[in-house]
Amino acid sequence: MPVITNIDDLKKIYRRRVPRMFYDYAESGSWSEQTFRDNVSDFAEIRLRQRIARDMTGRSVATQMIGQDVAMPVALAPVGLTGMQNADGEIKAARAAEKFGVPFTLSTMSICSIEDVAQHTTKPFWFQIYTLNDDDFNAKIINRAKAAGCSALVITVDLQILGQRHKDLKNGLSAPPKFTIPTMLNLATKWAWGLEMLGTKRRFFGNIVGHVEGVDDPTSLSAWTAQKFDHALDWGKIAKLRDMWGGKVILKGILDAEDAEHAVGVGADAIVVSNHGGRQLDGALSSIRMLPEIVAAVGERTEVWMDGGIRSGQDVLKAVALGAKGTMIGRAFVYGLGAMGEKGVTTALDVIRKELDTSMALCGERDIAAVGRHNVLLPKGFLGAYS
Repeated sequence: MPVITNIDDLKKIYRRRVPRMFYDYAESGSWSEQTFRDNVSDFAEIRLRQRIARDMTGRSVATQMIGQDVAMPVALAPVGLTGMQNADGEIKAARAAEKFGVPFTLSTMSICSIEDVAQHTTKPFWFQIYTLNDDDFNAKIINRAKAAGCSALVITVDLQILGQRHKDLKNGLSAPPKFTIPTMLNLATKWAWGLEMLGTKRRFFGNIVGHVEGVDDPTSLSAWTAQKFDHALDWGKIAKLRDMWGGKVILKGILDAEDAEHAVGVGADAIVVSNHGGRQLDGALSSIRMLPEIVAAVGERTEVWMDGGIRSGQDVLKAVALGAKGTMIGRAFVYGLGAMGEKGVTTALDVIRKELDTSMALCGERDIAAVGRHNVLLPKGFLGAYS
């Protein structure tokens, strides 16, 4: 068993273990990948303010997100194809999150279905839906999420048009993989992954295949998906999805203060400052750089979270210090899942919590609720550097 000291240790194992197309799916952005890189590098510009000689006993990083008790201000973000990173991946990640005490969000484009995850967990999880132009599908999948006991709906609002991801096109990304010569050569080196995948029946998109007429294989799924993203999306349609759900709603993909105002207007219980992990509009600003402006605009009226670039507990601390009431992690938990399954997700969460707790203490705080702007130092021009 290797000694895991940080998220990058898990990433190295993940890269060795998982087929290239699924590693590249997670570890890539759109076009030149500028925003993908900035999401991570902009965190490095923020410095923490060290304080000493303070009582650090009885520390706590526990808090709440949309009224739900959480072990730390972190939720597992919706990630498509998670069940291709590790056999039954969504089930394993959901179990790890439940045991740890943080929310898990199931993607519409998951391999394991809503029902699969509900059957293998004991507490409610969140469900993510895209803004599709198929009202019948939307109604059916929302009703399935309700029947499964999901406690919140995460509406992804930044995927009207799919940003081009060069690596996915070159790899011929599909689930399950198409057996081209390059793919087979790569799969031959990933025998442990392959043996686990042979042991599960879950290899297709479980929330769609079998639930949509005429969609029964990867080819028909691709054609259906290409037609269903709603190019005519507006705030009225987002409000319609909110009304169909009737419960807690989180809007993910807000990167502008004006859009944040609209999100509050449609009754979002929380918004997630996010650029889709740098996988949509390349050249957009990083999530952490946009966070303070959006918090200033709407932070008194709704919970503002952030997603994108978080690879450590220090990153979580910096986001909270700049006003985030919560964060979402995607790649960080996928690295753990691909590396070591459920245990790897737990390890990733452990790493982040320990880093968060220790760094918070060294900043002179013993309760995450007390963390704020006074705990960080920003370089000149970090706020308002672009206009």
